[in-house]
Amino acid sequence: MPSAAPPLTATADRRLAAFGRRIHARRKALKVSATTAAEAAGMSRMTLHRIERGEPSVTMGAYMNALAALGLDVDVIATTEAAQPSLVPGGVRIADHPQLRRLAWQLAPDTELTPEEAWATYERNWRHVDASALDTRERRLLDELARTLGKRPLHV
Repeated sequence: MPSAAPPLTATADRRLAAFGRRIHARRKALKVSATTAAEAAGMSRMTLHRIERGEPSVTMGAYMNALAALGLDVDVIATTEAAQPSLVPGGVRIADHPQLRRLAWQLAPDTELTPEEAWATYERNWRHVDASALDTRERRLLDELARTLGKRPLHV
């Protein structure tokens, strides 16, 4: 039985939930089953699901193992990255790109995707993109993603 969750502030609870959603989104983007990801992380499928829900009672070690199994990392040193615009090869913040926000509606606006995840989201859902509504910044992002990832540009 899982241990009792420690008391959290509302902000910490929201951030942990967003962290869990990010881990879940990464697993789905990689098309990896929960069982396979859990085995790679050395945990039960149930523990992985608890991580993906952002449950605070799961150990930090289990979170770190889940991140490593999915090829993710977390920078624990506070930086000013949140104030900077998203750039490739760094994270792509969903809220900074209106069409991406429409495509990734199920994720929190402050979620950051890896360049690979952002590209996959655009590519998989391109039929839903209003190309005429792409602003200059989002067009530059698409061009940079295509160049960085060695992909053919999407028809913009």
